Amino acid sequence: MSAPISNVRPKPDKVLVDIADYVTKYKIKSREAYETARYCLMDTLGCGFEALEYPACTKLLGPVVHGTIVPNGAKVPGTQFQLDPVQAAFNIGATIRWLDFNDTWLAAEWGHPSDNLGGILATADWLSRNAVAVGKKPLTVQDVLTAMIKAHEIQGCLALENSFNKVGLDHVVLVKVATTAVVAGILGLSREEIVNAISLAWVDGQSLRTYRHAPNTGSRKSWAAGDATSRAVRLALIARTGEMGYPSVLTAKTWGFYDVLFKGKEFKFQRPYGSYVMENVLFKISFPAEFHAQTAVECAMQLHPQLKDRLDDIKRITIRTHEAAIRIIDKKGPLSNPADRDHCIQYMLAVPMIFGRLTAADYEDDVAADPRIDKLRDKMICVEDKQFTRDYHDPKKRSIANGITVEFKDGSRLKEVVVEYPIGHKRRRKEGMPVLVEKFKTNLARRFPPKQQKTVLELCLDPRQLAATPVNEFVDMMVI
Repeated sequence: MSAPISNVRPKPDKVLVDIADYVTKYKIKSREAYETARYCLMDTLGCGFEALEYPACTKLLGPVVHGTIVPNGAKVPGTQFQLDPVQAAFNIGATIRWLDFNDTWLAAEWGHPSDNLGGILATADWLSRNAVAVGKKPLTVQDVLTAMIKAHEIQGCLALENSFNKVGLDHVVLVKVATTAVVAGILGLSREEIVNAISLAWVDGQSLRTYRHAPNTGSRKSWAAGDATSRAVRLALIARTGEMGYPSVLTAKTWGFYDVLFKGKEFKFQRPYGSYVMENVLFKISFPAEFHAQTAVECAMQLHPQLKDRLDDIKRITIRTHEAAIRIIDKKGPLSNPADRDHCIQYMLAVPMIFGRLTAADYEDDVAADPRIDKLRDKMICVEDKQFTRDYHDPKKRSIANGITVEFKDGSRLKEVVVEYPIGHKRRRKEGMPVLVEKFKTNLARRFPPKQQKTVLELCLDPRQLAATPVNEFVDMMVI
């Protein structure tokens, strides 16, 4: 007969305490982190503005009950909505993520740390409007940037050595944990209350990756992060009431996260929390493509002039890539919707090879109906390059390499085109940031008249002025 489990409440798991201590005690001193966060804020908001052109996204937005008005509620950039912070977080988070065009973090687990902005911005805006209403000082954009850096760090450091996808869980669990932690900090919760809030995020139901993989790939992958960051705000608010936490939520025998959902393994950590992730985050600048295909699309764009008039002559296209790309986006057979197509490396290469472009609109049904796309897809094979895989995991490199070789029916072939680091990589920051600013300009023009575009852009390009701007005033500049 086994011994009974002790009913003595344990001390909180170290993972919870470390995150809470980081949120409450760590001071961000890295100028590089703040500078990158500023660009990240611009790019993330811009991605949301572009998503507002798609009815599949906008149909999900607004209040839960039509016509609901929330006094001093959080506003949703690019729209007229003013909502409670939980629903505003969903709205902002869904637009940010919809087109798979925001930033990326690649390690043992993948993800998009800017997904956390949904909860961060909604909470900061809501608190600021209520503060102003009673004559108190609002939060500033500097507070938002600090929270972004910390959310990036929590999500990214958890992802470095721990693969949630290998146990079937979606990476948005990390969005929920990171947003919960930093929003709890923004709300002014005590260290103990933040520990409780984080425990609530881990004990919560976690998303399966079903919607990201064949044969079930679907549009939930575009709003799953919005759901996670929204749920995080809700949990932080619950913790603010004094609601209890669950100290051994990870380590509890039989009932804890490790035993139930992580095959009994404990999390591993490569580095302490600091500002590493924001400093090294990857931006999707040129193409709305799943990040493991970004360099492959660059290769395809280079090949387009040589292939556009010889498509029927192609015998085989070999994609030399890394293991993660094969596991996530190597996809054969029919593709039933845009969410299916933007996670298929063959589709993402066929379009630029044929048309010399890859835009969000190229995943829609009208473009996908072109028979040349599937014909070209059928000629593509992916092969793993072990060195590419090693370089992908190497913390000093973190490359996302792809190489493409095209063979023709007459036996000739083109010289392989290889790109190791995409334009959004830290190693290409100097080249990439001007392009990112142009991307932001384009996205501002999608929603706002020229004068409003100019006001927002000038503020975002002025680091000191932006940092000092009250959050509510910043958001007010971006509503219609």
